[in-house]
Amino acid sequence: MINSLTARIFAIFWFTLALVLMVALMVPKLDSRQLAPLLDSEYQQGKLLAKHIEDELAPYSTNDPFWWLWLDGAMNKWILAGQHFFLVTDDGNFIGAQKNDIPLIRNFIAQSDNADHPKKKKYGRTEILGPFSIHCGGNYYHLYLIRSAGSPQSDFINLMFDRPLLLPAATMLISAPLLLWLAWSLAKPARKLKNAADEVAKGNLKQHPELEAGPQEFLAAGSSFNQMISALERMVSAQQRLISDISHELRTPLTRLQLATALLRRRHGENKELERIETETQRLDSMINDLLVLSRNQHKNELLRENVKANEIWHDILENAKFEVEQMNKKLDIISPPGSWTIYCNPAVLGSALENIVRNALRYSGSHIAVAFKADNQGVTITVDDDGPGVPPEDRDHIFRPFYRTDEARDRESGGTGLGLAIVQTAVEQHRGWVKAEDSPLGGLRLMIWLPLHGR
Repeated sequence: MINSLTARIFAIFWFTLALVLMVALMVPKLDSRQLAPLLDSEYQQGKLLAKHIEDELAPYSTNDPFWWLWLDGAMNKWILAGQHFFLVTDDGNFIGAQKNDIPLIRNFIAQSDNADHPKKKKYGRTEILGPFSIHCGGNYYHLYLIRSAGSPQSDFINLMFDRPLLLPAATMLISAPLLLWLAWSLAKPARKLKNAADEVAKGNLKQHPELEAGPQEFLAAGSSFNQMISALERMVSAQQRLISDISHELRTPLTRLQLATALLRRRHGENKELERIETETQRLDSMINDLLVLSRNQHKNELLRENVKANEIWHDILENAKFEVEQMNKKLDIISPPGSWTIYCNPAVLGSALENIVRNALRYSGSHIAVAFKADNQGVTITVDDDGPGVPPEDRDHIFRPFYRTDEARDRESGGTGLGLAIVQTAVEQHRGWVKAEDSPLGGLRLMIWLPLHGR
């Protein structure tokens, strides 16, 4: 097996070219209808037959009025079953030739008229041999033998030889398996590399030992790919450790700040400055929690998943949302509740995604929120509408970025950390779905999630 891709392509190219040339040069010679030299046995038999006829006619003169009868008798005496003879005179007349054979005879004589080198040629089931020289009464004659050729060459093979373009086509057909094998040997490792790259794009940073096999060029590419995966894993691990360490270090002074705030409140009572400090402290604590969740979700290669009914995933979340809406004096409509559709997922992650979207709607809505679930043969679509200020079209593709904020009502005064929708997008994409923002019929923002059903 040639391990170098360059050498493999080079070898197959020249092998295919040599095969084409060999077929082009050799195959026409396999045509049984071509003019061919006689075998030694056939040559000796023809010479002996010509000698016998010449001896039979030696006593007679060509001027004898019965000479043609003597000739006919001599030819009939030495004829064998399935054969017959004819003579060609110096002036081109045929003696003993059958009328039906005249076109074949003329074609053969035009190609073989040298008695020193007699030939043979097939015409369907008929074969003509000759010429053999006969000397009689001062005249020279050419003797030709017509005999049965057995089974004729098939019409398909005749067509191949008669149509020159069919031979290159047949050669290409013969070489096609080699070329297909070459194409397959190129495509297979390329397809493996493509699938591995798709896995990396989905966040699955695992090495693929199968890439380090095959032609040397792909083996080197596979080795470099796996080295890249190792480097990415180290970078991700370092980033996660950094975020974890920073979060841990931030929690210590944050806890002290909360204790100090509690002591100040106990000594001096409530005031606006303490309320502001406490609000910002809680916001910072929420931001640290969301940042840790986002970091874990973005780089979690394999989620623990199971087949779960949709209503089991989101029932409790919707019930909790109803309770919170009542406390906020707002209205929540469940237009169409989740059904018993089976989804292959991590229920905690998908539950958290919907909870973030619903809380986002509760935070920014004026008084009305609507949630709807719809399923078809492909997947489940979830829409969450609110009647809040909405998001400008130019910002809708950016609101799923961490810490991105618009310039209008959805700003820091709302109390959000800027990470909720980024967490939602990460969770949905890990389940091969998508999330997008649109205008809501209620006048605010519509957030739409699509998730594939089990087996899709």
